[in-house]
Amino acid sequence: MAVDFTSTARSNFFARFAGAVTAWSGTTQAFCLALGIVLAWAGTGPLFHYSETWQLVINTGTTIVTFLMVFLIQRAQNKDSLVLHLKLNELIAAHKGASNRLINAQDFSEQEINLLHGYFSLLAEKARQDHDLGRMHSVEEAEENHQEKQKAHR
Repeated sequence: MAVDFTSTARSNFFARFAGAVTAWSGTTQAFCLALGIVLAWAGTGPLFHYSETWQLVINTGTTIVTFLMVFLIQRAQNKDSLVLHLKLNELIAAHKGASNRLINAQDFSEQEINLLHGYFSLLAEKARQDHDLGRMHSVEEAEENHQEKQKAHR
């Protein structure tokens, strides 16, 4: 399989550029620059007699910046979300008592997520009944533990 180095290099460049712009846009310097632009624009209002063209300049500029920033922010959110999922998957996979069914839960359908929510709600209710929130690790263990306790009480 051939690797397209031009496409990869372009993608890597854009990733670095987008990351740098996203990081910079949250700085005090970026805020001060934006504030300075708005103040300079407002200061020129009397010079241009507050004309429609004067207003159009700031409206167009802010619309373009907002439009581009939406995509940069979404890209950063997507990356952060994926990294968070990977870290959680690693923790689930590494923990002996954890249920591996939750690995890649972000890819589950809404119906599957609701089903798992029901299971974990059951687990939480059983833990509440047992007055021991830290003891059980899976729905199956909770069910077995609950059944054993029921037998002991009979």
